[in-house]
Amino acid sequence: MSRRRGKRISSCISRQGWSFLLVAGALLFFSRGARGQASVAEPSIPSAPAPANPAPASPGMEAFQKARQSVDKFFEQSTNVVCTENVSQAVVGKNGKVDYREDSVFDYQLQSSPTSGSLKLVESRDTRKAAFRDSSRTLLITNGFTAMLLIMHPSYESSYAFSPAGQESVDGVTYDKINFKFVPGAASPAALQLRGHTYPLPLSGTIWIEPQSGAIAKLVASLDSSLSDLGLQGLRSEIHYAKIQFHDPDESYWMPISAIIDVETARQHWRNIHRFTGYKRFRATIRVEDLEAKP
Repeated sequence: MSRRRGKRISSCISRQGWSFLLVAGALLFFSRGARGQASVAEPSIPSAPAPANPAPASPGMEAFQKARQSVDKFFEQSTNVVCTENVSQAVVGKNGKVDYREDSVFDYQLQSSPTSGSLKLVESRDTRKAAFRDSSRTLLITNGFTAMLLIMHPSYESSYAFSPAGQESVDGVTYDKINFKFVPGAASPAALQLRGHTYPLPLSGTIWIEPQSGAIAKLVASLDSSLSDLGLQGLRSEIHYAKIQFHDPDESYWMPISAIIDVETARQHWRNIHRFTGYKRFRATIRVEDLEAKP
């Protein structure tokens, strides 16, 4: 299929003098208040430093080492595909049930490009179905969570401590589990921007890895502690990946299939669900013709 030029979407909403910006490889923005959009420069990922906190060498970490090597391949492959993204933005009540929800559909692509030794990530979205908007509601806007694999990127090798967490079988497949914990004061692929200041988010969690291929099947991350002084009491993300099979030529990519993000403040609980389906791969073809010279 041919490439389409997508829209680079950056969104920010604010009121009463404060707004939140979460950078997770690409972008995520959210806050309380009226809707609006503002163009924001996409972040780039710094070139990888010398490893200061290498993962311990042990049999349980072999899958981790394979997974780390596959991260660059993931970002390279993601540029070669587009998919359909279904987004559900919900407000969750105190009883844990959804009080209000809006649904929208996009053509989605995660674009990556290395520049001067760094990796630049941009999410591209074309609206296919816009959600009905209730102007009286405040909703969470989430972008960039498919790029949470940056936790495994060599550029952030010294930002997390990794340790084996045993194995778990899901649907007949056994995965190696690796826990990660943020190192205080280190660089983070996730940050909170508030009133012109940036605060790294101390995200820790668990990664599920297929031992044979090193493919990451699931990643769960949450805040180590509340940031209530900044208005953020809790954040949890759960991203699932699966093998997507392509034909002519036969090839398989591990791509995100869902992302669930819960964010809580003192007064509100939001839950956004992103589902990625209908993956299509770009394919370049070259045709060479021999033309006879005319006399």
